Amino acid sequence: MERLIGEILKEVCSLAEDAVAEARVIQEEKGGRIGEILIQKGAITEADLLKALGIQFGLPLWSAIPTEGMDLGFTEHIPIQFLKKHRMVPVTTDGKAYIAVNDPTLFQPLDDLRLIQGWNGVQTVIAPHSAILSAINYAYDMSRDSAEQVIQDMREEDRDLILSAVEQTGDLLDDTSDAPIIKLVNLILSQAVKARASDIHIEPYQNRLKIRHRLDGILYDMLTPPKHIQSTLISRIKIMAGMNIAEKRLPQDGRIEIKIGDRDVDIRASTIPIAFGERVVLRILDKRNVLLGLSDLGMPKDGLRRFHELIKSSHGIILVTGPTGSGKTTTLYSALSTINNPDINIITIEDPIEYQIEGIGQIQVNPKINLTFANGLRSIVRQDPDVILVGEIRDLETAEIAIQSALTGHLVFSTLHTNDSASAVTRLIDMGIEPFLVTSSVIGILAERLVRRVCGECREPYMPDEESLNNIGITSEMRSGKEIYRGTGCEACLNTGYQGRTGIFELMIMDDTIRNLILKTSDSNTIKREAVNQGMITLRKDGVMKVLDGMTTVEEVLRVTQK
Repeated sequence: MERLIGEILKEVCSLAEDAVAEARVIQEEKGGRIGEILIQKGAITEADLLKALGIQFGLPLWSAIPTEGMDLGFTEHIPIQFLKKHRMVPVTTDGKAYIAVNDPTLFQPLDDLRLIQGWNGVQTVIAPHSAILSAINYAYDMSRDSAEQVIQDMREEDRDLILSAVEQTGDLLDDTSDAPIIKLVNLILSQAVKARASDIHIEPYQNRLKIRHRLDGILYDMLTPPKHIQSTLISRIKIMAGMNIAEKRLPQDGRIEIKIGDRDVDIRASTIPIAFGERVVLRILDKRNVLLGLSDLGMPKDGLRRFHELIKSSHGIILVTGPTGSGKTTTLYSALSTINNPDINIITIEDPIEYQIEGIGQIQVNPKINLTFANGLRSIVRQDPDVILVGEIRDLETAEIAIQSALTGHLVFSTLHTNDSASAVTRLIDMGIEPFLVTSSVIGILAERLVRRVCGECREPYMPDEESLNNIGITSEMRSGKEIYRGTGCEACLNTGYQGRTGIFELMIMDDTIRNLILKTSDSNTIKREAVNQGMITLRKDGVMKVLDGMTTVEEVLRVTQK
């Protein structure tokens, strides 16, 4: 006689009789399965239930599913929805075939799968839902056509078919669609996400169409589709982003939310009209890449300690400076997450809100209804905040309110587009802020850049030429006992020699000496010299330290710190 799952669970995880009895009552009232009810109540874990099911049905339990060498043939004749719905996947490993299931009681779908595969008598194993989902996603991702293949399949005479597919499609993210243009857009997005790209650029020229993606801050050519699909490709993206496809004369902005495998991805879409059509840029925000800790940003130890002290101040302005795409927003989010706790009230005004942070009030700038940084900041001050983040100080009005907020006991974070920390002082004074207000409100300025990290898989030691070493300021004494590395290019880094990025930083603390100097002069070079005399590590010097630590290359530091 088959043992009841409740009895086995009592043995496997010392489950109390009361918990099983309570689950049976819920089952009688609302239906459902005993095991799932107990998981929902927190009485057992999925691992406990799988162990008990393995005992009940006499099946082995796998904690993970091996995907190396996996036979992907089943992806051609089994719909992905079938496997995901019934939480099962056919697996071939070491020359043997298995069917991994999460719920062995689904006999009919299991028999159907055996029949489709022609796998009579094949061993069934039990595996966690997450492991099965991961194996399914891996198999279908690896077996998909490449975007290049889809483009080759699009013939000139298919133009009418492609256009009608865009106009008639109902489910905008239906990955199983055979419509070539839908398939192509899905592949462009999934390949960019897989390659860790931050942006996709679709650029129309007179006789060609170019698609590039930005990887670790550098643009690379991705595809060159035929010119005749330009309008339908851009129409498809505009439909997905909720834009007006009939309006091609004005810039438009939109947003796309997609799921690629087990990854939730936000995409900000922007179009502008140019001479040969509409230019599209898609900014990819992978929600898994959110919120690095301050210690993960790459700050030198002493700088990190001093920045930690700054962000715990009770009042004052902390500015983060650098050009677009230099990591300012990431640093600010990391700082806010570090100090975020239930005791303080943090409110931000941003353009745009890139990531939602739990426990923080975030306001989106909206110029159409006159919700500017300045107007939003005025309202924030009346919300009794302890910490305020202003996305960017763009004008005198915003700067004045931010300074007033800092002088009345608030800690204010903001950004400025300047080349180094000392230039931020000059910029504020040029805007019209009195030097004495700058010195009495600003407590620290952090300048930063992003440099690409040498790929850990293919890095090799080498000796740069003397000219490069002299340009960056690395002497033979500094090189003593140190190796300088570069990447040779491999599959892991897409043959770029780099994988990922880290920051280089320049933190200027506003001490009495610097304040007195600012009251006399607003010349950034004079201020910077004094800060260096006080022990400030410049962007270039921090870059040199990272080159000597083997993290990045001389060329990268020169690229981002050239005068």
